[in-house]
Order: sequence, then C-alpha cells, then structure tokens
Amino acid sequence: MPTSHPSETSAPTPAAAVAEALAMPPAPQGEPAGERGGWRRGGAPGEGLPPDARTGRRFTGLPRRPARIPAPLLCVMAMFLVQTGIAFSKPLFGPLGVSGTTFLRLGFAAVVLLAVTRPRLRGRRPRDLAAAALLGMASAGMTLLFAGAIDRLPMGTAATIEFLGPLAVALVFARRASHLLWALLAAGGVALLTLLGEGGEGGGLDPVGLLYAFGAAACYAAYILFTDKVGAAFQGFQGLAVSMTVGALTVAPFGLGEAWHGLTEPGASPLTLLLAVAGVSLLLPVIPYALEMTALRRMPQRVFSVLVSLEPAVSALVGLVVLGQLLGAVQLAGIGCVVAASVGATLTGRR
Repeated sequence: MPTSHPSETSAPTPAAAVAEALAMPPAPQGEPAGERGGWRRGGAPGEGLPPDARTGRRFTGLPRRPARIPAPLLCVMAMFLVQTGIAFSKPLFGPLGVSGTTFLRLGFAAVVLLAVTRPRLRGRRPRDLAAAALLGMASAGMTLLFAGAIDRLPMGTAATIEFLGPLAVALVFARRASHLLWALLAAGGVALLTLLGEGGEGGGLDPVGLLYAFGAAACYAAYILFTDKVGAAFQGFQGLAVSMTVGALTVAPFGLGEAWHGLTEPGASPLTLLLAVAGVSLLLPVIPYALEMTALRRMPQRVFSVLVSLEPAVSALVGLVVLGQLLGAVQLAGIGCVVAASVGATLTGRR
C-alpha cells in the first residue's frame, strides 16, 4: 500500500487498505513498513521510489511500466482482469472441481512468480518466513472459499460480501467516529444482499455459499494484515512468490486429487484444461499485480482508493456479461451501499 500524500499523515482509509494490501509491491528488506510507499509525489526526482526505480534497474519480478496508458485506466484494467479471471474460473469447476481448479490456478501462479522473482530464502529471519507462510495460508483460504462462494452465489453478491474483510480492517483502525456511519451503511448493504436479496435465478441465496463468502472475507482481512508484514521484509515480489507457493501447498490436500481425477477422466482433454487454468492464473493474480503497482506509482493514493472501492460493482458487471448473472434491484442496492460506504470513508477519512 502506498504511504500517504506528503500533506496527509492520518491513518489509511478503507479502500486505501485494500489498495495497500493488493497492489503495493513489497518493500526492500529492512525498510520499515511505514515508509514503504515510494509512490509519493513531489520532492526530488526519484525521492521515495524503491532502489530499483532510483537506479534505473529492472524492478524485481515486474515488467517495465507502460509509458502512455493513464494510471486510472491501469487500475480499472486490473480490476476487470481480476474479475474476468474469476468468471473464467467458474466453467472449470465442472471438470476439475472447485478445489482442483483453485489448486491448479495457485500452482501455476506460484511457478510463474518463482521463475520471475527467484526469491532468496537464505539468511531470512524465521519470523519473516513465518509471516510469508501465514500470508500464503490466508491467500489459500481466501481463494478457495471465494471459489466455493461464486460456485453457489452470483459474482457481485460474493464479491461484495468478501469486500467486507478489508473494509472491516480499515474501519477497526479508523480514528474518526464518522466511520461508524459508513460501517452501518456497509452492514445495511450486506443485509439487503443476504436477507432480502434473491439469487440470480429467483431462488433464495444458498446458505453454504454465504458461509463461504463470509469466510473469504475473514481470510481477506488476514491477508491484508500479513501482507503488510511480508511487504516490509521481502524485496519486490519475492514475498508474494513465497506466499503463493505456500498457498498452493496448503490447497493441495483438498485439490490435488480432484484435479488429477478431472485431468485423467476418460474423455477429458488434459492439455486444454491445463492451458485454460494457466491463462486464468495470469489473469489473477500475476498481471493485475503488475498493473496495480504501476498505477500506484503514477497516481495519488486517494484516487486509487476510490477506484478500488468500485470492485464489487465491477464484479457484478463482469458476472452479467461473462456469466449472464442478472441481479435484482435489491441486490444492486446492497452492492451500491457497500461501494458508497467505502468511497465515503475514503473521501472523508483524510479531512
């Protein structure tokens, strides 16, 4: 997550917490977590940028940033890629199962990140490695539970409930009483989704799917907390590569057998399935992480935070276009409440 603008020193706001956890490249080893935001504007050229950026060397694990694409567009592209990757994962649940698809997707992402970043573990402090392992387990739980949720719920509904994780973390650390109003608005939105809303096909929402979504939200909150620790200890995306590997290993007991059964079943096309999973793993998380990091380096944090707050709405839109999931008015109102709560808390949190 980026640090605040030079003139802003208050605590991160809800959507800023999401931006920090998901999009901020981990800081060089030894750099304090509070000073990790080399994305501040102003000051001498290169001031506040990571060492690789100051020296002109390639930043570990990331492509060169696009020179002419506006930063807000990069952020929006990243959100659509994430949600599109989720939507494209759902058809794979049939042949590979939810756990099998999740295991293969995390495995492919781990292989790509390990190959690109080549993390060095020798000399690492045990607590840093433990933080990376806990981040990997939180990532595994978040990914697996959210996959189970979208298998039973409309994407927009599942994504909105999951978004309560980072929103809750930021509100817990908020220092303004006014944030309580935004928390109540978000809670009202979830009540509309879960108590009054209907499923995409006119039936009631699946209770197991709701449990999965709330479980994913809890893992999302843990993901944010551990990302901050890992980001301060590992350079570039090395911490992400380690945690993604741990995440794949964590899901393996649940998904390896299911994936193997789907790939070896008579009539299955293993190569086609593996290529499909590999493509989805690039859509989430490899490419979006690079795009969001680039956006953070080229735009004010508050603008980025407001854009990230729109993710539940983006999820609903992608679910409609890709999966044909048409949400009702009550569900859309619930999503709107959560988005408004995040945007409102972002815009008022630094005044």
